Amino acid sequence: MNTITSSLNSICEGVPYSVRYSILNARDGTVFERAEREETPSASTRKISIMLAVLNAASEGRLDLDDHIVYEPRLRDGVASGIFRYLTPGITLTLRDAIVGMIVLSDNVCTRMVLERLTLQEVADYCQALGMTGTHHRFLIPPPTLPADHGLEDVTTTTAADQVRLLKLLADARHSAASARILGISPALCQFALQTLGQQILRYGIPSRLPYDVQFACKGGRGKRGRMDAGIVFKDKEPLYILAVFTDHVPTALPDGTPGYTSALETIGKISRVCWDGFQ
Repeated sequence: MNTITSSLNSICEGVPYSVRYSILNARDGTVFERAEREETPSASTRKISIMLAVLNAASEGRLDLDDHIVYEPRLRDGVASGIFRYLTPGITLTLRDAIVGMIVLSDNVCTRMVLERLTLQEVADYCQALGMTGTHHRFLIPPPTLPADHGLEDVTTTTAADQVRLLKLLADARHSAASARILGISPALCQFALQTLGQQILRYGIPSRLPYDVQFACKGGRGKRGRMDAGIVFKDKEPLYILAVFTDHVPTALPDGTPGYTSALETIGKISRVCWDGFQ
């Protein structure tokens, strides 16, 4: 444990920006944390809780995942991520497919489709009910013109501890009816959520330094102040560790010329690798 803590500290203290994390060794319950309850810009890690709030509404019969949504031109206004903004309007997809697009492609046209069927207040209330007291959903789509030194009140915020809390409930719901009840999501839809988080194509952040065949379920984020990632890493089909890492106040470039976002993603990958090596 001391070796792992030392390695994590070395990684975080070797970069000129803030690193906040919460790490749970899923095999023995050991926790490693650094500024885990400090609020931080969530970027697209917020979409994990959005997805689960929608699945909660579907489990309760308030939404139908098979409902059809038409891609209207207005849905791409102010959107700065994903591929739908480049596609021809008129495409029809289901709410289920919009959720997949929101998570796998981080597509904010899809995010808008999803959130137009569930209010931000409903998502915020869902998070609070789960004990995610440091998570505050403030915008349907993040303002695209924010400066790099924007305040926390200008974006959706969360904490590393909140994200690990949420992901642990989701991981436990595979075998625990009690965890599924806390989430308010049917076991089948909990499995859908895990499968969707596991369909990431780009191996940035958490999986970047792991063996290629490792199973993971993650959602990364790209903010004006840093990069972030939250997810579950599996070994032999069972969770090995759950972690959330948020970098903040990342400079455009490091003194040696390395782009700040490159360093931030590398930092997340290094932290994940320490867990992979240390928890087996």
